[in-house]
Amino acid sequence: MEENDMRKVRFDGEYDALLCLNANMPGKKFFKKFRDIPIIAADGAANQLIDKKVVPDYIIGDLDSIDDEVRTQVGDESEIVHEPSQEKNDFQKILEFSLKKGWTNLLICGFHGGQLEHTFNNWSVFMRFSRELNLCIYDVKRYGIAVFDEINLSTYKNEIISLIPQGKCRLSTENLKWEFKNDILELGISEGARNRALGNEIELTIHEGSLIAFFDAKVPLAPIEI
Repeated sequence: MEENDMRKVRFDGEYDALLCLNANMPGKKFFKKFRDIPIIAADGAANQLIDKKVVPDYIIGDLDSIDDEVRTQVGDESEIVHEPSQEKNDFQKILEFSLKKGWTNLLICGFHGGQLEHTFNNWSVFMRFSRELNLCIYDVKRYGIAVFDEINLSTYKNEIISLIPQGKCRLSTENLKWEFKNDILELGISEGARNRALGNEIELTIHEGSLIAFFDAKVPLAPIEI
């Protein structure tokens, strides 16, 4: 890829929808920043949202986790979509639903928490669908996006940047405190957590494999290629 073909990712976009999974969820103030986009809840996540007095627009899943009381409270305000398949988890179901709706810029909260295997399964689904959707994880004031090629990412000086390989990847970087020059990151051997940006942008070049890049959240702005 030529240098001028490097994707520039900035925080100038808007999300099409907010996806809520049934794990650690942000507080009520977070949801007030997303009044104009649909909120989609995996069925168990609806219980948490109602506790926060947030009514989702859609509740999707096999519906084995949603409380009867919550069903009553949402009434006609939420569209309940029963997807009984046990071959897909609820995260995959709401991503497929979003694709059918034409929503491509998606913020995900409640990504991890509870049983660890659920988090690992969500990670796998996230990486798979990130090839066709612009997915962003939100967790404890941090964003996470999948990186498969070359990107120039907007940052600020001393912003904490973590690069976690999807299994194994070989990469080069520019404008990080601890640079990678055609180096390998591999789970169980070496990781790239808690690095720091040296200025208002960094460059990541993935030669092989893929990773998730974590950095500070820019709520409610979405990372968009420009």
